[in-house]
Amino acid sequence: MHHINPSFIPPLLLRQLLIVLLLPCHRIIFTRAAVDKWDLLQSNIGISAMHMQLLNNDKVIIFDRTDFGASNISLPNGKCRNDQNDTALKHDCTAHSVEYDVALNSIRPLMVLTDVWCSSAAVMPDGVLVQTGGFNDGDHVVRIFRPCNDGSCDWQEIKNGLAQRRWYATNHILPDGRQIIIGGRRQFNYEFYPKKSLAEKAYNLPFLVQTNDPKIENNLYPFVFLNVDGNLFIFANNRAILFDYTKGVVVRTYPAVPGGDPRSYPSTGSAVLLPLKNLQGEAIGADVLVCGGAPKGAYINAVNGNFVGALNTCGRISITNSNPIWVMETMPLARVMGDMVLLPNGNVLIINGASKGTAGWELGRDQVLSPVIYQPEKKIGSRFEVQNPSSIPRMYHSTAILLRDGRVLVGGSNPHIYYNFTGVSFPTDLTLEAFSPAYLDPNSANMRPRIVSPVSHTTIGYRQLLVVQFTLSGVLNKDLVTVTMVAPSFTTHSFAMNQRLLVLSGNVTIVGTSSYQVQVLTPSLVNLAPRGYYLLFVVHRDIPSEGIWVQIK
Repeated sequence: MHHINPSFIPPLLLRQLLIVLLLPCHRIIFTRAAVDKWDLLQSNIGISAMHMQLLNNDKVIIFDRTDFGASNISLPNGKCRNDQNDTALKHDCTAHSVEYDVALNSIRPLMVLTDVWCSSAAVMPDGVLVQTGGFNDGDHVVRIFRPCNDGSCDWQEIKNGLAQRRWYATNHILPDGRQIIIGGRRQFNYEFYPKKSLAEKAYNLPFLVQTNDPKIENNLYPFVFLNVDGNLFIFANNRAILFDYTKGVVVRTYPAVPGGDPRSYPSTGSAVLLPLKNLQGEAIGADVLVCGGAPKGAYINAVNGNFVGALNTCGRISITNSNPIWVMETMPLARVMGDMVLLPNGNVLIINGASKGTAGWELGRDQVLSPVIYQPEKKIGSRFEVQNPSSIPRMYHSTAILLRDGRVLVGGSNPHIYYNFTGVSFPTDLTLEAFSPAYLDPNSANMRPRIVSPVSHTTIGYRQLLVVQFTLSGVLNKDLVTVTMVAPSFTTHSFAMNQRLLVLSGNVTIVGTSSYQVQVLTPSLVNLAPRGYYLLFVVHRDIPSEGIWVQIK
């Protein structure tokens, strides 16, 4: 809900409110609700934040595309990119990728050699970002970025690292440490990286043919999640399968979303795997939530100048249930091209996007400025809460990712073929903002835990007891403490690839004045938490600590 700042209440209305409060027949109690807020971090990062990934050194890799023309940030030391295949500039001395340092709030230009437009990526178990595909001369390229702290790291490119062109594909880390790359424009198949041999090719996936709407597609950037049984949940258009990628076999076909409206690109909704509870000795359930999108025919309508209202529904399904059904819920705001971000306390932030049209060049209208928080543990009908609005429209090619301090980094918006800053409804946007959920309100600081140990970048194993020590200046409620682990996502085009949150409930004990420890069991299975880097938080009364990095091996 929107929160009212008393300083903006007219004096007469304020006096009337005080009179009402003083009347003995009215038992009205006003408590100050925690307030969410927006902060402008950078007015110009030089590029539009079309793709974003947080790395384990608290730096965010951001890129857009090379064929936009010159960006607003130069490459360092007189560097230039010479590419005779580029469709905009064959000699370009500007950067199309940057590294954002969260702690310093600073930008460092990076150099990509081939076109990364509408590509995909995943962070490998060792923390290295492996990005795949793109457009034109970049569609078969694999690019590697190894995080560093001395400003020396940059993109490395493997020219023919992919068996097929990948443009609008989805990547996911697998339990064996490889990543799978699924689909893409006119690609009804999948492949792996790294490959087991040079001869390994792509494998057919008929489901992507079945979900392809002629001349529209609606099956690009499919929503992919690793299920707790090791199979992949793959959603495209308006339906989903459970897929055994090791055998190339569909294990289960889920029912179509009620109403039959498409939810994936370009009728772009978004999706998350809801928090997984790491319960000892019990079967672990998994739910997927798919929200927003555009109704059937919306893309063709938008191309013809008729901007149809976006969908205002979410579908939630238990993908581990023996008889899974979609449970439909109504959002307070219709939304297409929204992003869904898992917050450390297990809630879902739905942010960015438009209320009419679809994804694509100039095809969205009526920006949605107010985020919504979805609380999966509450009863249906009381799960959504509207947040305070931003002042910046985030339309096509916008992104949002979680940071270690609990803020959400928001950027992007470029509905044009090139950078276009004037004379259009939604100018190209080069800003970066931070959205601070209400749990970061300074008035709640005494309820916010601070992790003392383990230290950041601790290595943990599977199914082991982990003791997390923390301090708290306020009064502790032992029953409202959890530990969560969040896998940071690669986010582009309204989908956060590899986003994952595990809840590690445990027992809290007092170890000193305002000092406590909670003993939790680390994830029991590699299917539950693939190897790699996670952000670990202590959450008290829905208020998370600042996270620490842990690497599960």
